[in-house]
Amino acid sequence: MIRAFHYTDIEAQPVEGCAGVSIRWVMAQNVGAPHFAMRILELEPGASTEYHAHDWEHQVFVLAGECAVRDAQGNLTAVGPGSCVYVPPEQVHQFLNQGETPLRFICVIPFTPQE
Repeated sequence: MIRAFHYTDIEAQPVEGCAGVSIRWVMAQNVGAPHFAMRILELEPGASTEYHAHDWEHQVFVLAGECAVRDAQGNLTAVGPGSCVYVPPEQVHQFLNQGETPLRFICVIPFTPQE
């Protein structure tokens, strides 16, 4: 069944251990997605995600705000609205809001629904 809704219909949840960061799981189990999950993250000014790695890739599209992406060597790459970021599996990474307004981005990851 096709589902259409506004992303704000999905409740934002705080990200544990990351003050000022919230996440909305806009498409995953709620729509019966079998392969990918789409999340929208929002970071308040000065907030950042953890400096971490995963077994899976991330595909990111920046919607609003000024962002820096930290890589495994600690290098920062500035990105803004309309930018795309690919994070390979096992790559240490971090997203930092470097602007004065909220940073909002879409993040798509592989997903396997729980049985």
